[in-house]
Amino acid sequence: MSMQPILVILAAGMGSRYGGLKQIEPIGPNGEIIMDYSLYDAYMVGFRRVVFIIKKEIEQEFDEIIGNRTKQHYSVQYAFQDIDDLPDGYKNSQERVKPWGTAHALLAARNVIDAPFCVINADDYYGREAFKIVYDFFADIAEKPAGSKPRYLMVGYELMKTLSKHGHVSRGICEINSQQKLLHIVERTKIVERDNQAFMTEDDGHTWEVIPRESTVSMNFWGFDPSLIDYLKAQFPPFLDKALIENPLKAEFLLPTSVAKLIANDTVEVVVQTSSDQWHGVTYKEDKPQVEQEIRKLIDAGVYSSPLWEA
Repeated sequence: MSMQPILVILAAGMGSRYGGLKQIEPIGPNGEIIMDYSLYDAYMVGFRRVVFIIKKEIEQEFDEIIGNRTKQHYSVQYAFQDIDDLPDGYKNSQERVKPWGTAHALLAARNVIDAPFCVINADDYYGREAFKIVYDFFADIAEKPAGSKPRYLMVGYELMKTLSKHGHVSRGICEINSQQKLLHIVERTKIVERDNQAFMTEDDGHTWEVIPRESTVSMNFWGFDPSLIDYLKAQFPPFLDKALIENPLKAEFLLPTSVAKLIANDTVEVVVQTSSDQWHGVTYKEDKPQVEQEIRKLIDAGVYSSPLWEA
């Protein structure tokens, strides 16, 4: 097993969401997109391998716009999420157009993941601290005794550092024990910020409930070892047995749900470390100026060069 850790970027939704890769919103002063800053931050803490999980049909465009410039700094590999990539004996509903979700996306990379790996979303800005936390964690688990159960990592964020001023967001609220182990994640689909507080609704806004502002949320930033791939392979057929009957067009095999099952069965333990960085993302188009402004501040503070990669 190679021990050079891998950065795995979930980018299969890119292109379709923006109407083509060329439409991806630049947020840096020289046309940099959010993913450029993640690649740079990961490089600065020691990552040198990256696997992009994309759709096969955007490979050429992705390579031209993102892959080629990444190859100057990283060993780059691609994995392709394909809706018809199902275990033997399973068949997709003809009408289904939606991919099978984030855990299925990771299975697309099953043949290239041979080392501890960090999973991130392509279009979230996480800040350098998260990459440092996960890189150090990989050095730590390399020392773990053989035969002990796998230890994974989730980098969490303070809820208030992940909200949009322009509309509601969906967040996985984490329950963590006193040893900083993840117990479970509850998905809250409508959270808004009002008067410097976080509120959630579960009945389309008829009633609102305060969520503690310091709650830890999952932003899909994980550190795993290759054992996860075997667990996902085992979980996928039972998931499909149910999904193909109950919700064949829209059911998704999701990473947080898969991890939650492994925790519930006491198969793995997941350590949570919270990043003090501000998370950024363009959930609404009105979020973009704010993200541009924050990147500009980080450039002024010397965190990033402009253009990026140019010392």
